[in-house]
Amino acid sequence: MADNVEFSITGIEELSRKLTNIPLQVSKKPGRRALGKAVNVIAKAARQNARRVDDPDTGRKISQNIGRRFRSRHFRRTGELKISVGVLSRRGKIPKGNPDEGAKGNTPHWHLVELGTAEARAQPFLRPALADNMNEAIDVFARNLDIELTKLAEQNQ
Repeated sequence: MADNVEFSITGIEELSRKLTNIPLQVSKKPGRRALGKAVNVIAKAARQNARRVDDPDTGRKISQNIGRRFRSRHFRRTGELKISVGVLSRRGKIPKGNPDEGAKGNTPHWHLVELGTAEARAQPFLRPALADNMNEAIDVFARNLDIELTKLAEQNQ
């Protein structure tokens, strides 16, 4: 089961004032760019953590398949920006014998490594990446959102 992490940013009054002066349709682009840069911090940490658990005997690397996705359906439904970081792998059953496809090959077993099994201990790499880098990601988001909104305000004047 996936753990959702939600948080709110307080104490950014200047950014709030800038957001109110900009039309809603236009303010989504700077938010998406700033959120993307913040999510990159977490994705980079997840890749580094995944390198620790990658099996050196196979060509497949979980760290090579960590990516981010903008959740457009969530955005259309709620109007909220959402970007997920996770392991990109093909859907469906794990192929019989779980064949090694080499570099950038499918890693359908990543969740077994992250969460563990009855016979193998968990070696989390995604959850610690978020927990250890949340403050840095928030700082990057606030800094980049301020830069993007300042650029946008200058263009609209």
